[in-house]
Amino acid sequence: MASVTSISKKEIVEALRDNPEELFEEADSVRKKYCGDEVHVRGIIEFSNHCCRSCLYCGLRCQNRAIHRYRIPADEIVQIAGEISRCGAGTVVLQSGDDFGFGHKELSNVIVRIKKDNPSVAITLCLGERPLDDYKAFKDAGADRYLLKHETANPELYEKLHPGQTLRTRIKILEYLRKSGYQIGAGNIVGLPGQTIEDIASDILLLKELDVYMAGIGPFIPQKETPLKDYASGTLELTLKTLALVRIYTKNTHLPATTALATLSPENGQLLALRGGCNVLMPDWTPERYRKDYIIYDGKVRVDVEKAKELISKAGRTISRGRGDSFKERNEKAESVL
Repeated sequence: MASVTSISKKEIVEALRDNPEELFEEADSVRKKYCGDEVHVRGIIEFSNHCCRSCLYCGLRCQNRAIHRYRIPADEIVQIAGEISRCGAGTVVLQSGDDFGFGHKELSNVIVRIKKDNPSVAITLCLGERPLDDYKAFKDAGADRYLLKHETANPELYEKLHPGQTLRTRIKILEYLRKSGYQIGAGNIVGLPGQTIEDIASDILLLKELDVYMAGIGPFIPQKETPLKDYASGTLELTLKTLALVRIYTKNTHLPATTALATLSPENGQLLALRGGCNVLMPDWTPERYRKDYIIYDGKVRVDVEKAKELISKAGRTISRGRGDSFKERNEKAESVL
């Protein structure tokens, strides 16, 4: 494979089609060099399944009348965040649909309270597209990071899958978030209906161009109440190859071994990802009475903190006790000295 500084789209496509073993070994070597052997644990709270969007692949889409909608009360969110912190996770992830019923003032207050009670944790937000003033309010309240997956780097496919939205707007928001001081995350879905290998190569190049702090990458898995319910899931192998290439190409980006991988392959999905370049696990702390209704895709496997610890041990790695902030500044300083 060519050096990561000069790799072309054609070479990425070839690597996505090649035998994966050598690719996974290289990715694991790059991970070890730039990220070390620690695995960072992020605790997710899926605090609302309301969504105003119509994304064709997502069970939270507003047209889904079969789902029971919920919003976790603010006091309960703060309580769960405290449980995450006490378990040793360095990051609390607040995740929801694009829900404007949870106003920026209420969410900002939740962020302030979590930080006051748990000053050592980082807060990552995954709330979709909101007014720019909301992002500023959340940052001022103490939020550290924002994950806004770009889903696909193909603009036409993006607009088809996200009615009324554009890839251009998505990228502009990510650029605004970076300028506002957030550590930003993006990411793509592998195996989307209508997606090509060339599209996935473009995803990898976009993640490099955006210089993301974190890349959330998982396979497409259909949901029965969506227009894409009859399409096949993305494959485990292609998703693992995509993760490996993102590791090789971006070097120090945080890469989660996503829950969707565990859904495709409960025994080996996440373990193979940890052995092929990933360095983050994101166990779910959402209480069961809510979690059963957070249905982005069907058959979602729950990964709790005990399962995460078991996976880390099987991978021969250690659990990080820190916040898991960006490696980028530290690595750049180290390279400048060499």
